Amino acid sequence: MIINNELEAFIKQVKKEALEKDVPIMEDDTINYIKKYIVENKVKRILEIGTAVGYSGLNYLSVDYDISLVTIERDENRYLKALQNFKESGLESRVDIIFKDALEVDITDKFDLVILDGAKGQNINFFNKFQKNLTEKGTIITDNMYLHGYVEKEEEDITSRNLRALVRKIKEYHKFLEDNEEYDSEILKVGDGIAISQKHNL
Repeated sequence: MIINNELEAFIKQVKKEALEKDVPIMEDDTINYIKKYIVENKVKRILEIGTAVGYSGLNYLSVDYDISLVTIERDENRYLKALQNFKESGLESRVDIIFKDALEVDITDKFDLVILDGAKGQNINFFNKFQKNLTEKGTIITDNMYLHGYVEKEEEDITSRNLRALVRKIKEYHKFLEDNEEYDSEILKVGDGIAISQKHNL
């Protein structure tokens, strides 16, 4: 870990500000799991869909000096805040942050790890689009597989029509992963639920 007291304090401050402004960020257990995964699998190149204000990205980059990150954000205010946070952290030289809808971004580079943490209803589209960017032994990690417990609720118990539609989309993604014969996928009860999808050719 390259994290020092100054960087640790900065990341904590980014987290505090995000929570105060209701910016969705990864849960601590999820962050810690992914950081451990990065170390154990010698991950060096990461593609992240959904930057928000850069909190998760800062955590990934804090694992080691030779980790690089490409991250995509479509919300302008969050993108600008993430730019500021990466710059103030001193880690900006290892980050390429793209301001665009991820489905409109064409990337040819290969990555050891792709993290899907953008619009939850687009996970199938994200998976299909960015799987081509995986290295031979690459992995896709998807956050919020339980959507704060709503995925496990009965549909009639969810009063919001928009939320019901989103839950249906996430359940479709569960089924998509289950039926996808090219990948071995496992959903872990970590944080808000994460899916680990690895190619069969491992």
